[in-house]
Amino acid sequence: MELHNLKPSKGAVKKRKRIARGEGSGHGGTATKGHKGMKARSGASTTKSFEGGQTPLQRRLPKVGFKNINRIEYVYLNVDQLGAIAEKNNISQFDQDVYSKLGICSKNERIKILGRGELNKALQIKADACTESALNKVKAAGGSIEVNSAK
Repeated sequence: MELHNLKPSKGAVKKRKRIARGEGSGHGGTATKGHKGMKARSGASTTKSFEGGQTPLQRRLPKVGFKNINRIEYVYLNVDQLGAIAEKNNISQFDQDVYSKLGICSKNERIKILGRGELNKALQIKADACTESALNKVKAAGGSIEVNSAK
């Protein structure tokens, strides 16, 4: 076997189907598109949701839910979580830089402190909102919460 007598095996290479090149080609006339109908027209294509003219599923189902455009989204942190983070990382002050450095939230997210659990260390906390119970627990432990209202 040499380079000049190499060839592909029988049936491995097929000729390209030349469509709409006259009757002699065997694919003239309707150009393999059948007779009439949407798929015989030029530029014919349907969307994924097209169901052959039947009312599509997304229109048969009722509208559900409501998205409040004025809602303020928070990342919630409980008092016991802050206490555990403070002990683990030896921190007594929490602000936006500390939250983002620890991977709790990004720079642009808002923080809300909730009052679950107990706190036994005085912490200085800066957050965007806090509950009354969280405020009482932090003050009882000797710390303080500063609420940033300008965001």
